[in-house]
Amino acid sequence: MSAGQWIQQVTLGWLLYDLTGSSVLLGLLNGFRTVPFLFSSPLAGVAADRMDRKVLMLRAQYVLVATALAMGVLVGSGLLQVWHLFLFTLITGTAWSFAEPVRHTLVPHLVPKKELMNAVALHSSGFHLMKVVGPAVGGFLIAFFGVAGNFFVQAAAYAGVLVTIHFLHVPSTQGEGRHSSVFADLKEVFAYIASTPTVLIILAADLAPRIFAVPYHALLPIFQKDVFRVGPEGLGMMLAAPGFGAVLSTLLLASLSHRLRRRYLILPGGLLLLGIALILFSRADSFSLALLALVGVGACQLFFMATTNTLLQMVVPDALRGRVMSIYMLDRGFIPAGSLLAGVSAHYIGAPATVSVMGLIVIILATLVVFRLPLLRQIEG
Repeated sequence: MSAGQWIQQVTLGWLLYDLTGSSVLLGLLNGFRTVPFLFSSPLAGVAADRMDRKVLMLRAQYVLVATALAMGVLVGSGLLQVWHLFLFTLITGTAWSFAEPVRHTLVPHLVPKKELMNAVALHSSGFHLMKVVGPAVGGFLIAFFGVAGNFFVQAAAYAGVLVTIHFLHVPSTQGEGRHSSVFADLKEVFAYIASTPTVLIILAADLAPRIFAVPYHALLPIFQKDVFRVGPEGLGMMLAAPGFGAVLSTLLLASLSHRLRRRYLILPGGLLLLGIALILFSRADSFSLALLALVGVGACQLFFMATTNTLLQMVVPDALRGRVMSIYMLDRGFIPAGSLLAGVSAHYIGAPATVSVMGLIVIILATLVVFRLPLLRQIEG
């Protein structure tokens, strides 16, 4: 499913720029994709805790199939307008914002507790790998099938996922059939988070880097052009390097997870190393060292992402899991704000200095997490 997101992003960007030639609209469309996560993701969490989760996943998948088919017809018929692209992005973004929290709530039911970190790391690495492979596949599909054919191929792929979901056994939801209001359900989850320091520190440790550190990738074109002067192929290598690091860290977690008795220590350790890797990248005096630092950034990023996700899954009761995971996934809506903040900072102090500040913020966050380790230690007994 994540591959489809990246393939569609490339296809939509290609279509919009071909129609308008506007880089402003191109940036607006990419930002528009994340808007539903800010508004509909909390509602999706409520739905995941009070409705049949399998039905929710199926409905979201039906929407993705239908919209991909509709876009294929519009492109093939020559009736496509620019507003169609924005409407399509809004609808599919909303479908993804409903599907993602549900998918996360299923993980503890599908794998044994001792394999939870492996499963989460595998899911995260798959996302990062598709972030690298997806755009290349999207470009190939455009060249081989044409833009309209590309959407039909995506629809077929989504239909395959739809069939898989039909055969998936999903446990019943504890809150199914509950008649409380949506506002009451949201109030309950925010009260739970505020009154549970363990959950609060995990969410803060995940969301803060997504805003103040992960948007470093928005500055990579500046490094490519003004710092290393390596051309577009160099930018592609810089974009791919973190994904490669994420895959390597997945293999490392898979080999070590059974021997790790204090997995909560990975969280501050991963944050600390992420901050150091960002600073090393910002200060690299050669392109090869920069690539090596970016591999480290991707690896450390997956370490803290997999750890926060795993710890949340272990501590949150199933009746609240959907809503808590929907708050956890608000980062997808915050990242564009972080990218804007990074861009403004780079304008005034330069991209290298901005990334250094990002690294410093993450190191400070890691230090704060260290003071909360007794809370995290309680999760694993």
